[in-house]
Order: sequence, then C-alpha cells, then structure tokens
Amino acid sequence: MPTSSASDASTESAATKPAASGGVQSLERAFDLLERMADAGGEVGLSELSASSGLPLPTIHRLMRTLVATGYVRQQPNRRYSLGPRLIRLGESASRLLGTWARPYLARLVEETGETANMALLDGDEIVYVAQVPSKHSMRMFTEVGRRVLPHSTGVGKALLADTPADEVRALLARTGMPAATEKTITTPEGFLDALAEVREAGYAVDDNEQEIGVRCLAVSVPDSPTAAAISISGPAGRVTEAATEKIVPILQQVASELSVALANSSNGS
Repeated sequence: MPTSSASDASTESAATKPAASGGVQSLERAFDLLERMADAGGEVGLSELSASSGLPLPTIHRLMRTLVATGYVRQQPNRRYSLGPRLIRLGESASRLLGTWARPYLARLVEETGETANMALLDGDEIVYVAQVPSKHSMRMFTEVGRRVLPHSTGVGKALLADTPADEVRALLARTGMPAATEKTITTPEGFLDALAEVREAGYAVDDNEQEIGVRCLAVSVPDSPTAAAISISGPAGRVTEAATEKIVPILQQVASELSVALANSSNGS
C-alpha cells in the first residue's frame, strides 16, 4: 500500500538520520540501549528502557527488533530483553585488545619498580587478568592472563570496587561468599567495606598476603577507562615493603593516568 511504503521510507530516513556528533543516530541509540541494559544487570523491559533513555516506545521497539535479529539482544519468554550471546565474542576480543594496548605501560611499571605488572577488569562478580609483564627478578610473581579470581582477596578488586555503592558491593559479596584464600583474606562484608574506604582515602589498594601468603600487591584504578580497569604490581612481601610502597604508588598512579589518556584517544579514533 502507498501509505505503508511512505511509512517505511520515513522509518528508514529516521534510522539513518545524522546524529549531532556526525554519526548515525540509530547506531548511537542502539549502543546507548545496550549500555543501559548492561547497567541494569543485563535484562530489562521496553518501558524501563523508555523511561531511562527518554526515547519513545516505538523507536525502542524498532531498535530492539534489529538487535534481536542480529543476536546482540535476546527476547526472553517473559517478553523482557537480555544481552545476547554475540556480545560475548566482542567483549572477549576487546578485552584482549585492551591488554595489548596496556602492555607498553605495564613494561614501564616493571622497569621502574622491578616487580611484575598486571592489568585486570571486573567481569561480572569476578576479576579477570587481561595483561601481564613479568618482573626480571628470578623470584617473581606470575598470574596467567585470563585467570579469574574473586575481588575481595585482591588489590585490583579493591581498586575496581572502591567507588561502587555499598549496597552493590554487599550484593556482590553475598553472591561470591567471600571464601578465604589465606588466613589474611578479608571474609566479612564490613571488613571489606572498611578496606574500600581506606582505598578511597589513600588513592591505592593493597593485597597484603590476602590472595597468596608471601605476596604483596599494590593497585590503582585506571581513571575514565572505557571499561572499569585497574593496574597493579605484585612481588614478594620482602621486596614490596612499606618503604617500597611509598616509591611505587606514585609511579602506579602516573602510569594509570597516562594509560587513561591513551585509551581515551583510542576510543575517540585518534
């Protein structure tokens, strides 16, 4: 029918309308919806998306229909929408690339501190290590890239969760159960929240024999990272002393700041 094709033409025109940034508006809206779904825990209803995004329901429905058709969103039996399986491959590839970008900065950390340097992300309720450059010492720490650990027993976990609302931290800890990796591991929510308060005050996090006896780790978050990330150094407790900490932390913070700028430039296409 003529009215139908006119409608289709106007829909197509709206879908390809240039955005204020110079991009395609429908693409910007689709990615915004995906991020809102992730912020909401991965599953939402259309009305929730409309309320949070300010977009009309017909627009959201059209965008979600496209995302479902391409596998980036899945419609649940209860008619709500969840993030789809095709995003997993993209996320894994992006994590590997993030680790690749970080390696020169981690190498600098090793040169300036003498200890093994790591980069980690928060993936769900777990910490995943995405990059590492080992120390040149014969006695050094080694964490396999891709290894997953629980955040309550790690310096990077504390750094990544330091600014997370307390109720969200409690919910995460309730899901993980806070098992003890060593006798020094923090195993109560109150103890962990106190540790996060110390991170906010000091500007860095410490794992003091909490993941492995004999190992100390210092960590800071990467400011304004496209995805929450932290970098750290780890070494024998006999080398990563309180005196060494005073020298290492400013280096960690400087490298994190420089890495933040590099990641921002990469995400902006510079």
